[in-house]
Amino acid sequence: MRHQKAGKKLSRSKDARTLLRRNLLKQLFEHERIRTTKAKAQAVRGEAEKIITLAKKGNAAAAQGDEQGRAALVHYERLVAARLGNDRKLVYKIFHEIAPRYAERPGGYTRMYRWKFRQGDAAEMVILELVED
Repeated sequence: MRHQKAGKKLSRSKDARTLLRRNLLKQLFEHERIRTTKAKAQAVRGEAEKIITLAKKGNAAAAQGDEQGRAALVHYERLVAARLGNDRKLVYKIFHEIAPRYAERPGGYTRMYRWKFRQGDAAEMVILELVED
């Protein structure tokens, strides 16, 4: 039984699944739109929203302007960097370009469009993108 087992396996081992999710997240934040299968998009969507929320919290803490706010910002930057494989340029983009766009938005930072079925195996393809605000 799979009681309280969150996440999708995507027919991969744990390490392959981790790398797949990390690569999809990096591509989503880098290009702000990716084409992938529906299952992979659903697996990544929640984590992408959590990363944006962490960045929003870090920016809100940094807005205080004191030493604790700066420490909190560094903490949130490190949390996001750990989830993205320590890609500092991407972390900078998330905190300084992407998160400020959604400062007033309470959630729902991604959108999924049905696109078409892949010709080889008829897998449903979708476009996962960051919402324009």
